[in-house]
Amino acid sequence: MNHQASSDTLADMFDRSAETMPRADLAALQLSRLKQTLHNAYANVPHVRAKWDAAGVRPEHLKSLADIARFPFTTKADMRDTYPFGLFAVPREQVVRLHASSGTTGKATVVGYTQNDIDLWSNLMARCIACAGGRPGDVLHNAYGYGLFTGGLGVHYGAELLGCTVVPVSGGLTERQVTLLQDFGARIICATPSYALNIAEVAEAMGVDVRKLPVQIGIFGAEPWSNEMRHDLEARLGIAAVDLYGLSEIIGPGVAVECGVARNGLHGWEDHFLFEVIDPKTLEPVKPGDAGELVMTTLTKEALPMVRYRSRDITRLTDEPCACGRTHRRILRVTGRDDDMMIIRGVNVYPSQIEALLIGLPDISPHYQIVLMRDGALDSMTVEIEVAPGAPHDDAQKCTDISGRIKSRLGVSCTIALKASGELPRSQGKAVRVKDLRKKP
Repeated sequence: MNHQASSDTLADMFDRSAETMPRADLAALQLSRLKQTLHNAYANVPHVRAKWDAAGVRPEHLKSLADIARFPFTTKADMRDTYPFGLFAVPREQVVRLHASSGTTGKATVVGYTQNDIDLWSNLMARCIACAGGRPGDVLHNAYGYGLFTGGLGVHYGAELLGCTVVPVSGGLTERQVTLLQDFGARIICATPSYALNIAEVAEAMGVDVRKLPVQIGIFGAEPWSNEMRHDLEARLGIAAVDLYGLSEIIGPGVAVECGVARNGLHGWEDHFLFEVIDPKTLEPVKPGDAGELVMTTLTKEALPMVRYRSRDITRLTDEPCACGRTHRRILRVTGRDDDMMIIRGVNVYPSQIEALLIGLPDISPHYQIVLMRDGALDSMTVEIEVAPGAPHDDAQKCTDISGRIKSRLGVSCTIALKASGELPRSQGKAVRVKDLRKKP
């Protein structure tokens, strides 16, 4: 009886009615919260105030949601220029947790959370897991990395709030991950899609058929992945693979998720975030339904309010109704990042486009790496691809066929280098798909 009462309480911890709110009510809520966010940022963040003053805008200039277009964008450069705490809207003493990027390309981007922010984040992740099909009492195997990366702890606290039994295994020690999936009987697995693929491969090598285990749902995110990768993971693991989306700068995982009903676009939680799509070159809004760069504004965060943050993620928004009944607009699958886009001899190419063409080819594994080099005055691309176990990796005809497939579909020439099974590095977290060996000018 106590367990049932606890489950009922947990089920009511976050407001499910917000997910089916009429669009007019949702817009009114967004406008009210957006005004509060702008006033908070302007009053408490000197960097923001100076930037808006220079642009000639103030919070009171916002009369409608469309007026957000008058305000300057926020980028990673703003975060690095104010490193570490210069964008915080509360005193550092009110920040209960810090997360940060690796800083491999410069100063790290630092994000902070008040206790209310942590509670909000947990609430949103609980909403995401439930939307994906999770429920109180599920065992959830969390293979997202813990630490300064937001993935592990973000999923962890949301799953606990929902009432799941969390296995905080993090990344690495992949054979042990397989053993824990066997022993603990997880119904849900959470990981980057590339690491989930690694788990599937290691399980096969151990003689373990994951498809016969209790795991039913995979919640995958933190890197772009294709529908072809989805189908491969579902076939190997015997699960329904669900896409999860978030950025540390916005809150972490929990910004949007696919529902377990349709798995066709991520429900973006518009009661807490405002979404725009812009042309990354002109910075103007694209036509409804067109692809462009996703821009986000937080509506309820305290420590680090973000106004028009440029995600660099390329996607589309759709207003089409979903079979699940949720009314929040869906973010369609992210096809790549604007800053990950490769320009090879005038042709724009995303790693996910290469991935989609490789998965499912006979005797080819889903592991690949793109190597960019300079050939005289021009760029050249080599795609290193692992063959399936037992398949030859000196098949010249296969190289010709794959390069022809890429040329005909994407319009770019490349060299194919087949690698033996296990030769390419395996992901323990986010996969490194591109190795850029070009000399910078």
